Amino acid sequence: MTSCLGVVLAGGLSSRMGKDKSKLLRKNQESMLNFSRQLLHDSGLSEVVISGDEYQIPDAIKHSGPVGGIYSVLYYLRQQQIKQPDSFLILPVDLPLMTASALTSLRLAGELKQKATFFTDTQNKQHNIPLFLPNNAFLTMFIEKNFKGDSLITKTVKPASNQAKNHNKQAPSIRALLKNMPHQSIALTETGEATNILFNSNTPQDWQLAQQQFTGMGKL
Repeated sequence: MTSCLGVVLAGGLSSRMGKDKSKLLRKNQESMLNFSRQLLHDSGLSEVVISGDEYQIPDAIKHSGPVGGIYSVLYYLRQQQIKQPDSFLILPVDLPLMTASALTSLRLAGELKQKATFFTDTQNKQHNIPLFLPNNAFLTMFIEKNFKGDSLITKTVKPASNQAKNHNKQAPSIRALLKNMPHQSIALTETGEATNILFNSNTPQDWQLAQQQFTGMGKL
């Protein structure tokens, strides 16, 4: 039987929201962190970890985005000598309308093909997270190419300004990760889910809209 580890990504800066998104409270006073963790459990996963400085798995590298959060989990498991799972089901903490059934569909599709799997919306737009991610050689090679210990492997970034001499380290994106491993998308319309489940709350205005949809859907 394959093992899949649920990962809640809760380490973002939340600068546009102005407060920690993981601590936003839903209508029933449940935090987005607890909501996200429970979604992963309800999707069929027995083990769920939280990636973020204030939580179970601190950031191995600060401000390194979702891929940095994934790396932090891998780094933590290795440091703690914990058995590696066969795959990960990765959920950011800012999807207030997500459902456990959608995450189950995502995981089952990924397990069937053993490919990284994500949703496309009704406009055929690719949403790289939530993500089913096999823990395979493709992931290992990508991580080893971009990370080492608690630091990024130096990448030369050419800024648009004249400050070309200032080389910055830039964390890789989920899109870059997917380009380096077998992947597939599943259309949201094929899952029978509501079309708004991929709505993410990055700003206070987004969160207000989500609150209105909780009410309209009868959700707490």
